[in-house]
Amino acid sequence: MLKILIAEDEEPIANLLRMNLKKAGYACECAYDGEEAADRMENGRFDLLLLDIMLPKISGYELMEYAKALQLPVIFITAMDSTDSKVKGLKMGAEDYIAKPFEIVELLARVEAVLRRCNKIGRTIHILDVDIDLSSRSVMQDDRQILLTLKEYELLLFFARNPNIALYREVIYEQVWEKEYTGDSRTVDLHVQRLKKKLKWDKHICAVYKIGYRLET
Repeated sequence: MLKILIAEDEEPIANLLRMNLKKAGYACECAYDGEEAADRMENGRFDLLLLDIMLPKISGYELMEYAKALQLPVIFITAMDSTDSKVKGLKMGAEDYIAKPFEIVELLARVEAVLRRCNKIGRTIHILDVDIDLSSRSVMQDDRQILLTLKEYELLLFFARNPNIALYREVIYEQVWEKEYTGDSRTVDLHVQRLKKKLKWDKHICAVYKIGYRLET
């Protein structure tokens, strides 16, 4: 299991990140100041650091230098959303930079992208009884291939990358179809029903009242 260190001095935010990352299948630890983060980095092995800039005791920029020495990938998560701050963070070697406030769905997607780019995760996603091969874009279930359309495949991938999270229909539509949501939910609903039928996931892809859907694992 991949392990993520969250260096964030606002405990509600740190705990929210930890909760959602754990739901997505990651092991997480939190550090609430820069000194604690440095100690955890030294004494534990991590695959990714989510790093706030404005930390007590030791700043995020100082910790960035330490993370580089440990070859630990870093995503800055901060309220400092000026262009200068972003450029500074990226020039220091951060893999990504996310400004607060942010959507959890976006954060999870960026975390996965960084981990893949840094060769921390393979090219296969296993979820429930399904294996998704990202290279061949094939889906196997119980040693048989499941034939999906392009949008069904991308919908499955979106659910697999966001397990146990209630996903709004508009978010699903905009992420999978890459178009602005206009309020017509029929396209999303139709594809969800077809995906559920092909995978026999009636008990796993659940409708969430007035929101959308959730993949329960």
